[in-house]
Amino acid sequence: MSQKQPLLEVRNLQKHFNLGNGKILKAVDNVSFAIQQGETFGLVGESGCGKSTTGRTIINLYDTTGGEVIFNGENVHKMKGKKQQEFRRNMQMVFQDPYASLNPRMTVGNIIAEGIDIHGLNSGKERKERVLQLLRDVGLNEEHASRFPHEFSGGQRQRIGIARALAIEPKFIIADEPISALDVSVQAQVVNLFKKLQKERGLTYLFIAHDLAMVKHISDRIGVMYLGKLVEVTTSEELYAKPLHPYTQSLLSAIPIPDPEIERTRERIILEGEIPSPLNPPSGCPFRTRCPHAMPECAAAMPEFKEVEPGHYVACHLY
Repeated sequence: MSQKQPLLEVRNLQKHFNLGNGKILKAVDNVSFAIQQGETFGLVGESGCGKSTTGRTIINLYDTTGGEVIFNGENVHKMKGKKQQEFRRNMQMVFQDPYASLNPRMTVGNIIAEGIDIHGLNSGKERKERVLQLLRDVGLNEEHASRFPHEFSGGQRQRIGIARALAIEPKFIIADEPISALDVSVQAQVVNLFKKLQKERGLTYLFIAHDLAMVKHISDRIGVMYLGKLVEVTTSEELYAKPLHPYTQSLLSAIPIPDPEIERTRERIILEGEIPSPLNPPSGCPFRTRCPHAMPECAAAMPEFKEVEPGHYVACHLY
């Protein structure tokens, strides 16, 4: 990590859900990472690993069970009044399902302007011009402002969601699986839009996804989650060239290669066994029940999350 103060710092974040009858679901368990200004940090893992819950806890949609989220040097979960309003303006979220997150009774223009109205940023002619400019910025037309969400395709709806997030000029955007509900042909367009907007506006992203190939395309650094824990963090180049954690290796081996000769001969790492229940995770390392390299010590103790090479962190007893 560089010496510069990161824009976002997550320290030992925990989010546990009490399901009653003494059952505690540890959705996020002691997760730590930092994101520098202007950087894109990708967070990947299988469905149910806790990556979306991490994003929602960072933006304060969920209260923390433990740990801290530090944004711009301030603890997010201790903010009140004006500070809290300023934080809400500086951090916005783009949701996974663009249909569920847009109010079907509102026109696109009013959906985009909602944040502008809440924060009292523009009114009258300025407000209208700002909405039309945001539509142009995300690749839509001005006449789209008077239409309703159901009149758009999935990719267009996601562009509306992005315009809404940008309306109050945030510094930081959490993109929670923003492409997983879209057709493959549209996914690359939306990822390229994110990259273009970042360049133009100096945005910082937490990009949550389960598609490692797409995450590599947009991220500077990547964190890999498994069963509520972070198991590996490094730059995207390093992660693809030299994955250290056995779970990361198996995820990367599942990405198809567009060369049929290589694809036919390469070895896939097929994980044995079922994903354990987060209600009853294995002792020690949570991945040990599916890991091809499991040793007795893996059951005895949770591996420490440590820096094994400059900027490359991993939680595994092999290192």
